[in-house]
Amino acid sequence: MRFMLILKGDPPPPESGDPDAISQPPEELIAAMVKYSEDMAKAGVLLAGEGLYPSSAGARVIYRDGKRSVVDGPFAEAKELIAGFYLIQVRSREEAIEWASRCPMVGIPQGEEAVVEVRQIGESDELVNFTEDQRERDRQVWSQVSER
Repeated sequence: MRFMLILKGDPPPPESGDPDAISQPPEELIAAMVKYSEDMAKAGVLLAGEGLYPSSAGARVIYRDGKRSVVDGPFAEAKELIAGFYLIQVRSREEAIEWASRCPMVGIPQGEEAVVEVRQIGESDELVNFTEDQRERDRQVWSQVSER
C-alpha cells in the first residue's frame, strides 16, 4: 500500500523582506528531516519526498463555470497549505500513521500547529469504475514514467 504523508504549513516569509527570496528552514529542522528520510530509506519504505517552496512562489489554476483563471500566491490559511510530502510504501494504514508520528516537528513556535496528513494512494487496480482497457493504458503510462 502506498501512502502520501502531507506536511502542512507554509514557511514564514524570508527575513530579508524580499518577496522573491526563499525562506530557509532552521538548521535543526533540516538535520531532523534528513535523519527522518534516512530512517525511512533504511527501512525500505521511502519512495519519494521533497519540501516545497512557499505559496508566495506558487500559483493556483481555478476552474469555475467552465472557465479557468490563475491566481498568484501567497495564499491565506498557511496551516492548510502543503509544505512538503513523503511518498511511502508500507503494509498498512497503521504503519503509515506510525511513520507520520515520527516526523520531526522541531522549531514550531509556541501556539502554532504542524500537521502531517496521511492519505492512501488510490491504485487503478482498486477502483471499480476503471475498465480493463483503462487499467492497461494506465499501466502503460506508469511503465513509461518508471523507465525515465
